[in-house]
Formats: sequence, C-alpha cells, structure tokens
Amino acid sequence: MPRACPGRVPPAGHTGATRRDPRARPAPAVVTADAAWRPTAPGSAGEGRPLALVAEHGRRSPHAGRSFFSRAAPCRCGDRHQAPRVARGAVRLDRRALARRFSTVLASISTNADRTFPEAVSQKETRMAKTQWVSRLLNRGADDDPWAVSSASVTRGQLRGAVAEFDEIFRKQGIGEGSSVLLRMTPSFTYLQVLLGLWSRGAQVVLVDFRLKPAEYEPLVQQVRPQYLVAAAGARGPVAGFRQESDFTVRQLPDGRPAVDDIRLVQFSSGSSGRPKVIGRPADSVLAEIERHAALPGIPGTDDRMMLLNSVMHNMGLVSGVLHALASGATLIIPPTLRPAEVIRLMAATRTTAVYGTPVHYDLLSRVADRPQLLALRLAVSGGERVPQETFDNFRARFGLPISPVYGLTEIGLIAGDLSGTSVPPQLGLPAPGADVKVVDEELHVRMDRSPYLYGEHADRYTDGWLRTYDRVRQDSATGVLSMLGRADSLAVIGGLKVDLTEVENVLLAHDRVTEAVVTHGEVIEAFVGADPAIGADELTVWCRERLSPVKVPKRFHVTRLLPRNSMGKLIRDRALMHGRVLSESPSRAQGER
Repeated sequence: MPRACPGRVPPAGHTGATRRDPRARPAPAVVTADAAWRPTAPGSAGEGRPLALVAEHGRRSPHAGRSFFSRAAPCRCGDRHQAPRVARGAVRLDRRALARRFSTVLASISTNADRTFPEAVSQKETRMAKTQWVSRLLNRGADDDPWAVSSASVTRGQLRGAVAEFDEIFRKQGIGEGSSVLLRMTPSFTYLQVLLGLWSRGAQVVLVDFRLKPAEYEPLVQQVRPQYLVAAAGARGPVAGFRQESDFTVRQLPDGRPAVDDIRLVQFSSGSSGRPKVIGRPADSVLAEIERHAALPGIPGTDDRMMLLNSVMHNMGLVSGVLHALASGATLIIPPTLRPAEVIRLMAATRTTAVYGTPVHYDLLSRVADRPQLLALRLAVSGGERVPQETFDNFRARFGLPISPVYGLTEIGLIAGDLSGTSVPPQLGLPAPGADVKVVDEELHVRMDRSPYLYGEHADRYTDGWLRTYDRVRQDSATGVLSMLGRADSLAVIGGLKVDLTEVENVLLAHDRVTEAVVTHGEVIEAFVGADPAIGADELTVWCRERLSPVKVPKRFHVTRLLPRNSMGKLIRDRALMHGRVLSESPSRAQGER
C-alpha cells in the first residue's frame, strides 16, 4: 500500500489537543481507485471537528478528472497537497434558508389539497421537496444541543456540519437527485452522517448490513444494481459494537441503474422466512412514520435520553430510534458495546429514560446480577418479534417496569404500539395514529398508497391499496387492541385439519429447559429446538403428547444449544435454511423421526 502522508501542518498556536481516547490507535490511511475518507487525525488542521476530509498522499479522483482538494497546503511529509475547501458556515446558512422555503412548500400543499402536486407548487419547489426533506430533521435545536452519545458526545451543530461537508463531497462525486447508492458501512456516527448527506443530495440509498457474508451480500447487489458504492474501508468481517467514526470509500459502479421514481430508502426484509424482499420507501413514507411515532402517548421527547440497542441499519433502529430522536429533540445514546453489564452501567451514567431493543436484548439485560439502580428509566420498548412471557416477567421483576410492545414492518414502519405499560404478550397495542388497518380472516392488512416492493416483485402481497402482512392477529372489538396470534404461513393442513405451528412452538417453550423453538412443516412437522444439551427427542415427544393432540406432535426434533438468527436478531424460520444451519452445525444433536 502506498505510504500515507501524515496530513497538513497544524496552524500556528495549535495545541495538539484531541477529543479522541488517547489509548485509541490512529485511524488507518485508505487508498482506493476513487476517493477515500477517514476521520481527522489528532493534531491536524481539521482536529476538533466531528468528521473531516483528509488528503492522502498524492491521491486524485480519476473519475472526476480533477482533485477533490483545491488549495495547496504544506504537509508534514514535505510535499504540497490540496486542502479541503468546505465553506461550512455558508452551507449551513443556505440549508436553513432552504428549510424555511420547504416549510412554505408544505403549507402550499396543505392549502391546495384539492389540486395535484404540480399544480400546487412549481417544478423547482417540487425538486426542493424531494432533496431537502431531511432538513426538517437536521434543523431542530441549537448548535450546542446534544444530538447523540456513544464513547463521546456529538452536538447537533457538529452533526449539521458533518452532513453539510459530506453533501459537498458527494456533489463533487456526481451523486445527486436520481442517483442510486448502496451504503455498506460499519455502524458508527459516520455511517449516520453519510446517510443523511446522501439523502440531502436527493439520492436513493440502499442499506446493506455490514455483517452479511459475501454469499448473502452479493445477490442483493445484483438485484438492485446501484450506480455508486459507499463502503467500509480498513475492516474485515463482523464488527462488534458501535464506533464514533469509521473509514469509508466511494466508488462508481459500471452498469448501475438510476433510482426508482422518488424512492429514497431501500431496505431488504429480514429474510427469516425465505429470500429477502427489496423494499423501497419515498421520503413522505419515512416522514409519515416519524409522525406516527410522535403521536404515540408516552413517546420519548425533548427531555428524554433514549438508548438504542437495535441496529441502526434496520428500520426500528433507524426510524424509531435515530430519526425519531432527531425529530423529537431527544438525546440518542448508542452503547459502544452490547455487553449487558456495560450497557446497564452506561444507562446509569447517562441517566437513560427510555431504552429500545429486541426481546433478546431484554433477556440478556435481565440476567445481569449486580447492577446499579436505574432511577431515571421510565420506558422499555421492544419490537422485531414477540416478547416471550418469561422474558417479560423477568425484566419486569428486575427493573420494575414492563416491556412495551411496538409492531411494524420494513415495508411501512410503525403500525401499532402501546407505551402505557398496560399491554402484556401477545398484545401489540392499538393501531398507531395514522395507520389504517383491517383484519380479514384473522390476518392483518395495512393500507398503503403504492406497493413497497421494487422491480415488480411480490405482486400477490399488495392488492387494491392494501398490503397483506401475513401476520395473524386478533382485534378486540371493544378496545381495538391488536394481539399477535402467529404467522399466516404457520398454518399447516394435515389430514384435512388445520394445525397452528405457533401453538406447537408455545408448548415447547413452556418446557423449563427449552429456550427457543421453531416449528416447520414439509412432509411432516419438524421442531428445531434450542435447549439444554442434555435434553433428548424422547423427552420432548412425551412433553408434547401430554399437551397436544396427536396430529400436532412433531415427528422430528433437531436439538441444538442455540438456534440460528439473522442479522436483525430474528430466528430464522425458513425450513431449508434451518436444515442447512442446524444440521451442519450440530449433526450429532439431530434426532430421527419419531
């Protein structure tokens, strides 16, 4: 790798002080075919800013045909490089003016509700609405207001400065309205700043989890065919925890296709029940979800310190966590590590008032023996999958408050929730304000203006303005509260009788040595069980026969200590995937047909 220059000569009077942990290693230099960015090195001219562009030794962009740096500056290596030119203050003032104009646009739309959008505003204003929607989120609060905390804190002014800086960088790369960009970075504040910078450019951003292996990741890239790739640099393999800053590279890809219409956010479904679906959301869908969150009674607001345990790469972590906190004025807290004892210590140190996570997080937190008092904690919110009754009870006993459910889909975001503490599993709460739902034959449908699936896929899931969720629910006729029954595809017809595989799972989970269970149906009913290694198929068969009719008793049991989960922390439910994972990892624990 070419030698990386140490950076520009610090200005006179520079103290060399740094906000970094003095134990931290310097960020590695990155050299790529296009352009690379890394956090500002301690002692450089850009030190003290939340993130800065750093010139590498002799690097220019071959695609742009000109340097990204426009002014020569002395360097500690003795050469002269081009210094970054970012008029941060001017950019920020301009963005505030744009935000004020955007508010006028929205008012015009509201006033002219009986007219079409092009009739209500000019084409210029329409383009502004598409590219400047993120300003509504960024411009809340004063510059010195706290935005987020991890191993160090970041103010809202620092966030705005970093986003404006990246906006300019991406502009020079040719990224703008209609560009499609795949974002695959390590979880960090840099990741979030880059995402907001790309959205500020009007780009369609495809989020891909950094933890995916090549066999999982490459087919997704082939599906979406982005024009640009913004990817992590200087790291290999899974990354544990959350970073303040991270390196990344930008590369233009051949044969990429432009953005789909006005889609701004592209995500993939969890893939827990099969091949991931490609889901696209326009800006107004994301903003509408943020508004639904804001309307939930008890939602964290300006005076709250909100800890996020969910991945920022997925919908609950990104929209329910990051974007809601940004819009509401809450201070976001993201632990640098998810070790349960460390998480609880950080909750106490920051006086966390609300925590967002998944059932797995709450189960682990409940197991911490020695923990400080969390006097400020008033709310614990869980989503992603149903909270097991044991986890609900243990957390309530140890922390003195219930786990509040929220329910949603990647396709639309938040659909239902209850933050009052009165709902217990399997209750999900009332439909969120602004969510239009109906229950047909115990299956939930949600109204959407358009199909969320890109490239013409999954047409059977969206009909006449209604999205079929495949989640089976019951709605209380008196209160309207939704309760989860299971998945519509968890119903199997055996010998002419309908068997609810969720019921079989619940029976298995009632066993005191069983921690996880997934029941599937192919030729026969099979149970994949996470349990004490000493437990055997004979014991589980007897257990089920005492509690289920013969047609519901699994014919095959596959027992392992832990069942496989996807990158979102959900149990994998696809039968073929489970066979591949469980049988390959623990072939000696697979039990024969009963």
